[in-house]
Amino acid sequence: MDSAGLSPRQLALRVGVSGKTVERWIADDALIPHARNREDASQALGVEADMLWPKAVRDRLKTGGDREVVQTYPYRSACPSTVWAGLIADASEELLFAGYTNYFLWTQVPAIAATLRQKATSGCRVRFLLGDPDGDVTRQREVIEGVALTVSTRIHMSLEELAKLTDVPEIEVRYSAAEDAMNHVSLSVFRFDDQALITPHLARVVGHDSPLMHVRRRDQGGLFDRFAEHAEELWGRGVPVPALASGGKP
Repeated sequence: MDSAGLSPRQLALRVGVSGKTVERWIADDALIPHARNREDASQALGVEADMLWPKAVRDRLKTGGDREVVQTYPYRSACPSTVWAGLIADASEELLFAGYTNYFLWTQVPAIAATLRQKATSGCRVRFLLGDPDGDVTRQREVIEGVALTVSTRIHMSLEELAKLTDVPEIEVRYSAAEDAMNHVSLSVFRFDDQALITPHLARVVGHDSPLMHVRRRDQGGLFDRFAEHAEELWGRGVPVPALASGGKP
């Protein structure tokens, strides 16, 4: 727009949309205009439409299971907090946080406690699957990671936050079963209705340094369904957290 000497309002007039619409195109990289608007905008700016909205090309070329991959990140910490917040806010039926510690949610997602409370009381199923802070796999993982903020400490941070929500019985919390702990610690699945963020944990690195994949359900038996089924199987064998089940402090 700078190179073409056009303001948002001027470009809007050329394309036949409102100035607010153009401003949204600029502000939201994930927003892809209608094909006709993309073509008109590219002609007005003197560039290829694919350069302005490369995601439209990627989406068009995806086939099969790859169509379910929305985005990938080399590090979980590279995924913007706005993505997490947006997925949580948009979910209306299912929220399942099946990370081994889940502690980062309380520091990364603004006002998450209030949001979870509102979601749960509005009919959305809200579940947390945590690793057992006293389990053998937790102790083994602490030795492997060798960091000051240990795995058990991170789990207890989540438990302390969840204890503040025990007045909302719709929020369910479980530990993964001992026989599932190794599978749980090696793969985190966070589900938001028909979308999920998935983190496979690499060797010695902590969660925020492991890669993350954002998937959206498009086909039966696709990537989303496979990971969702994995998380549901772990949840089904999970055990209640005694202190939280009784309304006490962890």
